[in-house]
Amino acid sequence: MNATVNKGLEGVVVGTTRLSDVQGELGVLIYNGYNINELAGRASYEEVVHLLHYGHLPNAKELAEFKAKLVVERDLPQGILDLIKKMPKTAAPMHVIRTAVSALGCYDPEADDDSMDHNRQKAIKLIAKIPLITACFHRVRKGLPILPSSKTMGEAANFLYLLNGEEPSQEMVHTMDMCYVLHADHGMNASTFSARVTIATLSDMYSAITSAIGTLKGPLHGGANEGVIKMLKEIDTLEHVDSYIHECLLQKKKIMGIGHRIYKTLDPRAPHLKAMAQKLSVKLGEPKWIQLSERIADIMKKEKGLNANVDFYSATVYYSMGIPTDLFTPIFAIARTAGWTAHVLEQLADNRLIRPQCEYRGLADLKFVPVEQRS
Repeated sequence: MNATVNKGLEGVVVGTTRLSDVQGELGVLIYNGYNINELAGRASYEEVVHLLHYGHLPNAKELAEFKAKLVVERDLPQGILDLIKKMPKTAAPMHVIRTAVSALGCYDPEADDDSMDHNRQKAIKLIAKIPLITACFHRVRKGLPILPSSKTMGEAANFLYLLNGEEPSQEMVHTMDMCYVLHADHGMNASTFSARVTIATLSDMYSAITSAIGTLKGPLHGGANEGVIKMLKEIDTLEHVDSYIHECLLQKKKIMGIGHRIYKTLDPRAPHLKAMAQKLSVKLGEPKWIQLSERIADIMKKEKGLNANVDFYSATVYYSMGIPTDLFTPIFAIARTAGWTAHVLEQLADNRLIRPQCEYRGLADLKFVPVEQRS
């Protein structure tokens, strides 16, 4: 076979989409026609989900109706609650979320109904229920009671309420909502590709999103934000930053949250999160984490020409909000479910089985030898 091998499918275009455009050379991210800078801090997460799913920002009536659909799905089957309660309290939340999402398919009698209307409803269910799964497991592992969802709060506010057991401040809600918006979609990233590959076989929505969650979990994808805080804690003081980073560079260790597979210039989401991290640091009177982050970013830009990405500053934002480190990637999953489900629906609308080839470089013409004659 005479074919060009693109390791990791780099540079290979596998389809078309209207959902988002990642212009790596320019540092631009577009959601269905809107530059991310037009949406961040201005559009709510629910508005962005509607944009991705229906192709336009909703008017007031459409937004109210869409929010109502999400609120209706803010509960979990008793079997899922029982499953969460039986999970080891020491389990990684991403393991629990992946397992519970897969199990949700067992409680949906229409899980294998591939009509567009039913798939849209399944998408709404997943967007509404994945935050509940995340918060429920966190409460269970802390020995705290599981709380009923609010019928009036937005998605970000309801999640924070379920997580902490108290109504969040408007600043907390605004911060989480913007994080959701910034993470909602990002072109053909690894987890989105995984979801599209799964649904392209005409599997079901739950299987596709389970595939995506499993892919996001990896430290080279969504798990990078957890690695950032681990690194910051190891460094601990501003005086240790330079020696720590230079030692990592000497040993050719990856600096988590720095650089990006697609962006060759600044990740357009990073400045929004950096500004939030700076604001939170001032409010909380704990500037250390953002100071460490900014120094690392300066060194990496100077030494390697690499910029901080969205994971780098989202880690500082979440940590400053008091969110446990192992919930950083689950929050990424909560937000990205908007994009995953939209891509699944788009794939199904014009489906073709995704079946790339692999160039064989193994041996040939070997002859079978009976087991008793093998040395």
